[in-house]
Amino acid sequence: MLLHADALALIRGAARARSLETEDVPLSAALGRVTAAALNGREPIPPFDNSAMDGFALAAEKAAAVPARLPVLGAIMAGDAPRCAVETGGAWRIMTGAPMPAGCDAVVPVEKTRERDGSVEILEAAESGDYVRGAGKDFPAGAEVCPAGTRLGARHLLALAAVGAAAVPVRRKPRMALIATGKELVSPDQQLKPGQIRDASTTYLSSAIPLLGAEFDSFGVVADDPSEFRARLERILSSKHYDVVLTTGAVSMGTADFIPETLKAMNAEILFHKTAIRPGKPGLFARFDDGPLFFGLPGNPVSTVVGLRFFVEPCLRELLGRPHEKPFRSTLSADVDKPEGLRCFFKARHTPDGKIEILPGQSSFQIHSLLGADCWAVLPETGTKMFIGSEIETYPLAENLA
Repeated sequence: MLLHADALALIRGAARARSLETEDVPLSAALGRVTAAALNGREPIPPFDNSAMDGFALAAEKAAAVPARLPVLGAIMAGDAPRCAVETGGAWRIMTGAPMPAGCDAVVPVEKTRERDGSVEILEAAESGDYVRGAGKDFPAGAEVCPAGTRLGARHLLALAAVGAAAVPVRRKPRMALIATGKELVSPDQQLKPGQIRDASTTYLSSAIPLLGAEFDSFGVVADDPSEFRARLERILSSKHYDVVLTTGAVSMGTADFIPETLKAMNAEILFHKTAIRPGKPGLFARFDDGPLFFGLPGNPVSTVVGLRFFVEPCLRELLGRPHEKPFRSTLSADVDKPEGLRCFFKARHTPDGKIEILPGQSSFQIHSLLGADCWAVLPETGTKMFIGSEIETYPLAENLA
């Protein structure tokens, strides 16, 4: 059975061979998009020396010994043009953000002064650079603001707006299609009949996938009918619109698990079927020549969640040119049993002292424990038990915009 790391290598290799086009979008539409090239500023930020405080701008040498009394030469507000002062022996009343006048290299905060009769008494000695925001101190001219492969969050848009990037080159959003399988599945608004369950996974995927920066379409539920499944899959393929196809269910070893044979009949290349993980061991990954990548996720809801988080999301990262995600390192708060030979993705949460507690209810059908979790604890393949204090990898439940 394939190890998770080896499965990831196959997924990333297949995704790397695909190319998503580049498009320019205005900054107002760039949240969550992924940069296709490094983004650089055009001018220094701040673009000019300016005051960091309300106070008085002066030549520091004029206030090296205090108290010092200087004539007030005028006032400078934020938004005023820089003053080309001829006189340098006095002080300028200056507001936060206003440009420093020529000949002045320091600001004394207003609370350290006393103004009277057209002059100001400086009560605190000044040094060159005091309370001055130097031009380019935040971003030098031409500085790289975001490298290629950055998923743009609000903080990135803040920086890009500051450096004047009105439009940015980004990767096209990946397009994903879903076919759910199982005659037992009914929509969440229906009353259950004997033997039925509600299709929670479609609701989850339709909500989670757009948060990962991809477009999503559902092609409904197929009730364990291989011919109907093939017809819907052929409709997806013939559109030549989708980069990735997901299915839920019908990938295990039962008589109703028809997806592997259907894919073979359609000349798909199955890159792996079954991985040494829990939950989600029956998962399948394939590709079509000149067509989409294909993930067959197991039908149990938590297996679907794990498959999206630890197989599909790394695929999307690779398609978009993003760097690989790095885990956090944490320690276990208690002993935990695990199956030998399987890499386990367990629902967990941080304790008040910063350790990781593995939650009860780890079966792939148990959703309730996911609600109490704040991270995934990842336990390695080797061993049947891990002990309190052991160091493990953890991942956020889902990626958030930073």
